[in-house]
Amino acid sequence: MLGTAFPAARLLLVEQPGPWGRSGLRESHFDRTLAARLEQQAGRTGYRVEAIRHVGRTFAAAPRRFALVDTRDGHETLRWGAFDRDEELLDLALDDESLGVPDTDPVYLVCTHGKHDACCALRGRPVAAALHAVRPDRVWECSHLGGDRFAANVLVLPTGLLYGRVLPLAAAEFVAAAEAGEVIGGLLRGRIGLPSPAQAALAFAHEHLALRRRRDLQVERTSEIVDGHASVRLRGPHGRIDVVVQVERVAADGLTCANPRPNQYLRYRPSSITAVEQ
Repeated sequence: MLGTAFPAARLLLVEQPGPWGRSGLRESHFDRTLAARLEQQAGRTGYRVEAIRHVGRTFAAAPRRFALVDTRDGHETLRWGAFDRDEELLDLALDDESLGVPDTDPVYLVCTHGKHDACCALRGRPVAAALHAVRPDRVWECSHLGGDRFAANVLVLPTGLLYGRVLPLAAAEFVAAAEAGEVIGGLLRGRIGLPSPAQAALAFAHEHLALRRRRDLQVERTSEIVDGHASVRLRGPHGRIDVVVQVERVAADGLTCANPRPNQYLRYRPSSITAVEQ
């Protein structure tokens, strides 16, 4: 699963109760034309739009919320606001740091987007319910996070850590680790907003250096992929380190539950870690 988190580091979460079609917010009770404009507008400023809804049934007429999330190192924030009409979101100044009410506790997004891929609903909904039982009102169902074959997928905010194959029976342990700021290595897909080789290098370094917390390591730079290899420089309590990541193209069938046809994917496999002389 390493290196499969999406590249956007900032998110605009839009509460939209009711059903979602395959395109998420654009195929919901939210105005379709406005949703497309909102996604384009947010994308120009580096934001990815995610539809969210409460776990279980909600009334379509209930007050709705939005959230601005930044997962970048040193900028980790999550701020909530409210809106009445769809068009209000087009007027949001996404880079206004005074917008919204700050929230310092972890929020959990669980992909349950069944119209995009049935696996997300079948595996995601039990996990959403289990997490909600542990932390009511901190868990939201969300639209497509990518990597349907890794369902159930859970994104922890504002740390930006994306996990796959989360099990409902381990909900309490998952929440405890997240609230302690720890990285759950065995389930980690990557940290959103980073190049894929950097995501894999971080996971490798966390494991091999026995560094458990998300804040223990920062990415300084990532090289281009040349001859199937990339180099990632990290900074941590041991100083600077370089991780070499092999990048391989792998043939595979059934990359998503909805698509059993032959396909292929890129695999990011860290192969070495060395200290950088000061």
